[in-house]
Formats: sequence, C-alpha cells, structure tokens
Amino acid sequence: MARIAGVNIPTGKRVVIALRYIYGIGPNNAAEICKKIGIPDAKRVNQLSDEEVLKIREYIDREHRVEGDLRREIALNIKRLMDMGAYRGLRHRKGLPVRGQRTHTNARTRKGKARPIAGKKIATKK
Repeated sequence: MARIAGVNIPTGKRVVIALRYIYGIGPNNAAEICKKIGIPDAKRVNQLSDEEVLKIREYIDREHRVEGDLRREIALNIKRLMDMGAYRGLRHRKGLPVRGQRTHTNARTRKGKARPIAGKKIATKK
C-alpha cells in the first residue's frame, strides 16, 4: 500500500482516483499531478514503481498544501472570522449556513435534525 502525504491510498484503484483520498486533492489536481509526472491514466497504484511513488510524494510536498497543513489553515481562517466578529464568523459560531442560503426551510445539513417545539400544535382540517 502506497503512503503519500500521511495517507494510505488504496492499491487496486487507478492513480488518478486514488490520489483523491488525500485531503486537498480533487479530480483536477489529481489529473494534473499524473500529467506532470508522466503517469498514464490507466495505471493502477499497485503497478507503480517505488520511483514513481517517490516522484508523486515529492511533487505533492513541493507544489500542494494538503492534509494537516490545509486543515489547520482552514480552521485558522474560520477562527479569525469568528474572533473578528464578522457576519460569516457569527454564522459559523451559530452553526448556520454561511453563504447566504435560506434557513426558513431546508438548511438541515448545517442545523442538524429538526427538533419539535414544545406546545406548538399542527393545524388540522375539520
């Protein structure tokens, strides 16, 4: 099993797909990495030589911010917004959508499971 940027990437998958298991590398970055290093699209992780794995590891360390560093940077950016008292920081603090989405309905991903309000009755037809 190849270990890149502190992540064990799956051996049976194609390299372009397996690189996406690293936090901070998506489809475009994975394709770009393979293209720059010269790895064909059809090649699988278990077919990589040690030199190719080393090339991938060095390229990612040199060119991309991934895993712990990226998570830390994002957390610090959010903390900065919260400390500043910015609107986006307040939304993060309250656990509500940050980018202007409606909250009257929907927004369940951010707000969590709906909780019933005590004493509120549902209107029924007679």
